[in-house]
Amino acid sequence: MIYEKSCGAVIFHPGAGGERLYLVELMRKGHRSLCKGHVENNETEHETAAREIREETGLSVVFVDGFRETIEYSPYPGCTKTVVFFLAGSESDGVKAQEEEVREIDWLPFEEASAALTFDSDRDVLRKAETFLNRKGGSL
Repeated sequence: MIYEKSCGAVIFHPGAGGERLYLVELMRKGHRSLCKGHVENNETEHETAAREIREETGLSVVFVDGFRETIEYSPYPGCTKTVVFFLAGSESDGVKAQEEEVREIDWLPFEEASAALTFDSDRDVLRKAETFLNRKGGSL
């Protein structure tokens, strides 16, 4: 059995009208997802998430303490993959998509972001992040 691990984040930004916006990526493979990528070498989970966010979006983010969600699935027969998601805020909405992997990046309100995501597991993580932020007060 092959085991893979990726880390990423639900990334949010305060929109112009005060509405919280979430980052959704349209990947080259055609699905819409949250930002994530494979752990490299001896990186910590946060180091992996921060690197992947920088590589895929060009953003520097601030992680919100207390949020960590995991999903597990099988991307292909004989492989189990774990993805760890954190919650991260960005002061900037200026992004630059990593052309090799990401076709486009959108900032969307919660309902639109949820509808745009391809996989139910990503929608579930996004819903948990929205609930967490609403309880916390919703800022960085």
